Amino acid sequence: MTMDRIVLVGGLWTDASVWDGVVAELGGDAVAVSLPAEAGTTLDDQVAAVVAAVDAVPGRAVVVGHSAACTLAWLAAGARPDKIGRVVLIGGWPTTEGERYAAFFPVEDGFMAFPGWAPFDGPDSADLDERARERFAAGAVPVPEGVATAVVRWTDARRLEEDVPVVLICPEFTPEQARAWIAAGDLPVLGRVKHLTLADIDSGHWPMLTRPAELAALLRDA
Repeated sequence: MTMDRIVLVGGLWTDASVWDGVVAELGGDAVAVSLPAEAGTTLDDQVAAVVAAVDAVPGRAVVVGHSAACTLAWLAAGARPDKIGRVVLIGGWPTTEGERYAAFFPVEDGFMAFPGWAPFDGPDSADLDERARERFAAGAVPVPEGVATAVVRWTDARRLEEDVPVVLICPEFTPEQARAWIAAGDLPVLGRVKHLTLADIDSGHWPMLTRPAELAALLRDA
C-alpha cells in the first residue's frame, strides 16, 4: 500500500531546515518545502512553491503548515484538492478572508525581520533553551513584504472545508481552547471544516525543534 507523502511548510522566518529532525524521523515519507524569500517575492510565489511540491508527489499528499504557513498550506491545498489526502495545521489556522497574511511586525526595506524573542515570551518559547533561541535568530529568514502584507482570498479553497480531513495540532494552546475559539466564531475557516480532528502536543510554538519525534509520530497518525 502506498502511503501519502507528507509535504512540510514552515512558518515565518524559517527555511526548510527547520524540519530536519522531523524529516529524519519520517524518512522518505516527507519532504520540506524551500519557500522563495527574495526581494519582491509574493504570497502567490510561495503558494506556487508548495503546489510544485504537491505536484511532485506520486499519488496523494498530506500538506502540513506551521503557524502562519497554515494559511499557505490551505491555499496550496485549495489549488490541488484532488491531490490532497489531508491537511495538518500546527500551532495556527488559515487566516480569515480579507485579512493580511502575516503583517504582524514592521516592514523595513521590503522585509519583515524576525523581531527577537520578546513578543514570544511565555508558552510560545518556554521549551526553547538559550542556544536554540540563538540558532533560530541567527538563521531567521526575513519575510518579503509581498508575502507578509498580502490579502488572503479563499476562492480556490472552499472545497477543502467539506471534503478534506483536517488535523489541528495544538502546541502552546490546548485542544479545549481551540474548540472554544471555534465555537465562538473566532476561527471562521475551521468552523466550516466538516472533518476536523484536534491533537495535543506538549511543546511551545516550534515543536519541530523541541519535540521532533513526537511531532513526527502525530504526522504518521495523520
